[in-house]
Order: sequence, then structure tokens, then C-alpha cells
Amino acid sequence: MNALALFSLALAPGAAIMLYIYLRDKHEREPIWLLAISFLYGGISTFMTLAISVPVNFIISAQYDSPVQQFFTVFFKVALIEEFSKFIFVRFVLYYNRNFNEPFDGIVYAVMVGMGFATVENIVYVFQYGYTTGLLRMFTAVPAHAVFAMLMGYFIGKAKFTHRRTLYFSALALLVATLFHGSYDYFWFISFVPGIWTGAIISFALCFILARKAVRLHQQSSPFVETVVTTPVNKSTIQEEETI
Repeated sequence: MNALALFSLALAPGAAIMLYIYLRDKHEREPIWLLAISFLYGGISTFMTLAISVPVNFIISAQYDSPVQQFFTVFFKVALIEEFSKFIFVRFVLYYNRNFNEPFDGIVYAVMVGMGFATVENIVYVFQYGYTTGLLRMFTAVPAHAVFAMLMGYFIGKAKFTHRRTLYFSALALLVATLFHGSYDYFWFISFVPGIWTGAIISFALCFILARKAVRLHQQSSPFVETVVTTPVNKSTIQEEETI
């Protein structure tokens, strides 16, 4: 398969997810230019991840056949570092943009950053391992990054618009994304245990259900939702008007 086809395959899942979440932003959509910048931030976050991971991996090594050591590797050397690299841009850069003016925007920006990260990662894997890997990751790794981002974005949206608990919800955003990311990866990392990979599917399914609920809740809490005010109708007045 030629390079253009591989590149298209690597881009496709992230592009589809970004379009989906953009269309779900029904009340007050974000500027395209800002979404593009958010995507670029996600790409930059992959290099932040490498910058942190390389020295950590050099200092702390783990045995690949040890479930206990793999637990610490996955949660602290993979999930936490990756989610932290994305969290920095959403919470400390995009969070203060004037266009971030409703809770759902937290999900939008987190997904754009997450897809920037996932797309760069996907390009590397697809060019390294080929077409089959690209198809597999289209339905696993890339959507997984999206649902982790949705949960992170949900709590960042809560942090911005629940003013007295900003620190709490910010910490929860990073923690929840890391926990689901770590649990998803962990079962793949210890796939040498027969049948254990099903745990990754269960983890992803649970995260997917929660992410859909998060999207719905923030859609409903938008300050731009139109409210219809109904005025009680006096039946006698209607009868008088009909008589006239």
C-alpha cells in the first residue's frame, strides 16, 4: 500500500471523531481556527510525552512478564504521562480562551487535543506496522483516546462553570482519564494471560457509556439552550374573543 493510502488511513478515524463531536456542539459551535489549533496542541503533546517518558523509562525499567510491574508501567509511565501532556493544553491554555463559554466546550477542546495526540501516534503505528494495524486501531486505540478525552473534558467543563470546586474537578479530569486509559491499556499489556484482553473491551465499553452520558449532560446544561416560556391561557377570554 502506498504512503498516501497509509496516511489517509491514519487520519480517517481522528477526522471522523472530530467531525462527530463538532456536530454534537449544537448550541454555540467553536471557531474552526481554534479547533485546528487545539488539534495541533494535541500533536505537540506527543512530543511532551516523549520528553517525559524517555528519561523515566531509562531510570525505571519493568519486566514485561510481570503483571504487577506492568500495572505500574501502564498507569504511571504510560497513561498518566500521556493524559497529563494533553491535560496541560486543555486546562491551562484553552481553558482561558474567551470562546470557552459553556460546559460542553470542555469536551470539544479535550477531544480535539486528544485526536491530535491520537492521530500523530496513529501515523507512526500505521507507517511502521501497516494496513492491518491501521484498521485495528481505527476501532480500538483512536476511539479509546476520544472517550478518555470526553471524560476529561466533561470535568474540565465542570471546573470552569462550577466556580467553588475548580481545583477538585480539574484534578478529577486528569484522574478519571488516567484511570480509564490505564485500565484499558493494562489488559492489552498483559495479554500473555489467556483471555485477559476482554478486560480492555469491558473498560472501553464502560468508558464509552459514561462519555455519551457526559456529552448529553453538558448539552443540556448549556446556557445557550433556548427556553420556551408558556403563559397560562384564560378560557373565558378565548370565548369572548371568539364571540366578538
